[in-house]
Amino acid sequence: MPTLASRRSRQLPIDVADLPAPLDAAPSDPPVQHVRAALDLRLRALLHHDPGTRSGADIEDLHQMRVAVRRMRAALKAARPLLDSAWADGLRAELGWLGRALGPVRDLDVMLLRLRGEIASLPERERAAGGVLVDTLEGEHRSARAQMLAALDAPRYTALLERLADAIRLPLPTPSATRAQPELVDLVRAEAYRMRRAVEKAGEDPPDAVLHELRILGKRVRYTGELVAPGLRTQERHGRSEAGQGRAVKRLLAATAQLQEVLGDHQDACVAEQRIRELLDGLGELPDAHVVFVAGRLVERERARAEHKRAEWLSAWTQVADRIADL
Repeated sequence: MPTLASRRSRQLPIDVADLPAPLDAAPSDPPVQHVRAALDLRLRALLHHDPGTRSGADIEDLHQMRVAVRRMRAALKAARPLLDSAWADGLRAELGWLGRALGPVRDLDVMLLRLRGEIASLPERERAAGGVLVDTLEGEHRSARAQMLAALDAPRYTALLERLADAIRLPLPTPSATRAQPELVDLVRAEAYRMRRAVEKAGEDPPDAVLHELRILGKRVRYTGELVAPGLRTQERHGRSEAGQGRAVKRLLAATAQLQEVLGDHQDACVAEQRIRELLDGLGELPDAHVVFVAGRLVERERARAEHKRAEWLSAWTQVADRIADL
């Protein structure tokens, strides 16, 4: 197996070749083995997209690397009852650090793509004014990329990858006290019920920030469902009594994906509106009138999109609630 020094000479903290064969989890395996297999899958995805994230040639690499981090964090959170809590919380905290290092660049990638598309649709005489906003955002992007690359070159990132690799090579730490272990579907139920309570508390017309929080809870439901679904589907193929649970989880994931699309579009519009306002504020006390006019048009578009999606979220949630009742 290559040494850490040789990996650094390749400018990679760790490589997929350093890992054992991909892990699998059989129906008869304990739930914690499914967690280990999920971490293995996501670590491989993270490592695969690391070089592209560094080069910036394709923004999809950074997106997929960030998704891998989020899914590992969600798996550790959902599986906390199965694991040694101090170990799981510590690893989640370090993954959170990495997610925060990746997040600003990804958010700016999305915003730049959106803003350029919107400006391209404006009359020609207004595009130059819109370009002022894009130029400002590109400056922020360069700064954010420099900070992200510094994090990826830091010893802390190397140490995190080594911890994740150890989680795949070795049995996961479990609680020292003997206690009943939850079934796979119980992990999904816990996240789904948490989301249902939050929706009930939010009411029919919550603030934008609360809709964003519900979106995050929906992601946890989806990521947890993805964690346990392979085991439940395998049981279904073998005619086990859990077959109905597998189908129920599959339907819940489909409904939650639809809700996530609505809430995600709403959040994207809210963020875009806020960022355009901030860009305008950053131009000083007397920005060019043409830039102000263009910014105003763009803000109106984003607010209209956000309100349109707000009108759809309750209907999408009803479908999710019905699937939660089937668990």
